[in-house]
Amino acid sequence: MVSDVVGQEPWSPEAALRALEALPVEERLILPSLQRLQATFGYVPDEAIGTVAEFLNVSRAEVVGVLTYYHDLRQTPPPAVVVQVCVAEACQAQGVRDLVADIEREFGIALEAESHAGAVEFDKAYCLGDCALGPAIMVNGRLIGRCDVERVKAAVDAAQGVMP
Repeated sequence: MVSDVVGQEPWSPEAALRALEALPVEERLILPSLQRLQATFGYVPDEAIGTVAEFLNVSRAEVVGVLTYYHDLRQTPPPAVVVQVCVAEACQAQGVRDLVADIEREFGIALEAESHAGAVEFDKAYCLGDCALGPAIMVNGRLIGRCDVERVKAAVDAAQGVMP
């Protein structure tokens, strides 16, 4: 699952319960429940752990285990712009190492697991599924292939509402 930064609803236990109850019965498992909450709120707040555990009749430890295992699940509200840079093998063959160096220089960050440049978060991703068009990035859920640093800057500007 690639994280979407679409959560608009403010956190409340009632809203969380409504989101969980909307899941089809066959999807009432820990991972789909956490994904639903992230889609609803933009992240999975700590308060949701007990809600999910009680709803699914599982331990809090099981919920925390899943929540912390999957890196696409976030426990803090997302910034306005999230950029995922694919660093998988196909994108490496297409020059993503040079793109990462250019991004680091242009945005003044060190792209580790997660880096911030103001209201922009940069994450490494290990395959965005756009292998034929690498190097690929995803900006707020929008996939962009054949990237160079100029395309990255344009995508970030567009996500921030900056006109060219």
